[in-house]
Amino acid sequence: MKYGLKRMMVLLALLAILVAFTASAYAEESRYIPPTQDYVEKLTLLPVLSLLIVLIIIVWIDPYLRRRDKRIMKIIILVMVSLVIQNVMEERLAVGSPRPLLRSVFAVYGYVIRPVLLVLLMHLVKPGKRFRWAWWLVGINAAIYCTAFFSGIAFTITPDNYYLSGPLGDMGVYVSSLLMAGLAGITVRSFDIRRVDTWVPLVTFPLIILGVILDFTVHSEPQPVTFLTMTVVISAVLYYIWLHLQFVREHEQVLRDGQRTQLMLSQIKPHFLHNALTVIVGLCDIDPQRAKQATLKFARYLRGNMDTLEESGPIPFEKELAHTKIYLEIEQLRFGDALQVHYEITSTDFQIPALTLEPLVENAVRHGVRENPDGKGSVSIAALETLHHYEIIVVDDGPGFDPNIVPMDGRKHIGIANVRERLRQVCGGTLEFDSAPGRGTTACIMIPKE
Repeated sequence: MKYGLKRMMVLLALLAILVAFTASAYAEESRYIPPTQDYVEKLTLLPVLSLLIVLIIIVWIDPYLRRRDKRIMKIIILVMVSLVIQNVMEERLAVGSPRPLLRSVFAVYGYVIRPVLLVLLMHLVKPGKRFRWAWWLVGINAAIYCTAFFSGIAFTITPDNYYLSGPLGDMGVYVSSLLMAGLAGITVRSFDIRRVDTWVPLVTFPLIILGVILDFTVHSEPQPVTFLTMTVVISAVLYYIWLHLQFVREHEQVLRDGQRTQLMLSQIKPHFLHNALTVIVGLCDIDPQRAKQATLKFARYLRGNMDTLEESGPIPFEKELAHTKIYLEIEQLRFGDALQVHYEITSTDFQIPALTLEPLVENAVRHGVRENPDGKGSVSIAALETLHHYEIIVVDDGPGFDPNIVPMDGRKHIGIANVRERLRQVCGGTLEFDSAPGRGTTACIMIPKE
């Protein structure tokens, strides 16, 4: 906090020096400006300065911006403040007493600093990139305009205070156009163009182009801030809004994913525990010895695998298969030969979201095998590898169902929806069913290799 306060004091001191210097020169040159025009100019300058002041305060106190983004935004704001000062001074020196050298200094600074702002915006869009090509263009542009102090290749301020453009006088326009094209390309490639917040920075490009056109075509009374500078300030505000929207989107997505995962786990865990304990309770009356075996299996499962229930990311398929096998062993202890289980596992070297196979097998047992007229049947589990996917197939020989008909049994049927959602979120997988009355049900999980 102390370090941040020191940096803020240094920045404010620099701004104070710039403002004091500008105010001194501004007051001296104001002798040549009619009172009416001076009033209009101050009225034009006030909105731009107010916007910059509000922006720097908001950026400084915003706790949600990344540290890197906040640092770049502070630099951008400082550069924009200096650009506004440059505009004011260049306009005053253009109509005041002839000072060719001082006017050349401010003119060169204006030509050099505008492309720098575009490169800084690139760093906001694509953090971590160095953009050497862009900085090379900035350097070439600066070198060309610095020749104004000893050559007329870019421009010349005559002793009579006239501005004369040279052969390379429009170099700043060309360099800025290339940088704007690069910035637009980076923005489009980095973010989904279909999202509304992506369009926020893209609005800046027509705004800047409009500012350039107005500066070249509007020739009324002189003004202290050019249209281009106004649009650049507005663009910085839009980029700040965009940065904030990016953070809000990412933060909300993290919260949403965490809440969804916790909701799924809270629905799945009681469901599995309830069924396992129900099996054990049922065996206590039928066969106490088998109930003891079921209890030991269930205890071993809880002792060795409870941590898996808290996994929000993918786990090895072998772990998920082990969970499922214990569940099926407990069910077989209860139902004996009435439940046949077959495995065809040819591939296990992949990952799967926790608790996605077990609910499918549980459905195959409860709503497939156990709903046959004689209460008997089989469940088959296969895992195989194809060219582009890993596939897990669960097949039962139960009565089947019509996938186009919503069951009216009073149950919410949220387990399968949870499995499908977890597959989509965690690994981009899909879950499909193939069933029809009288021919059983096949559930197929497909997990892409990429």
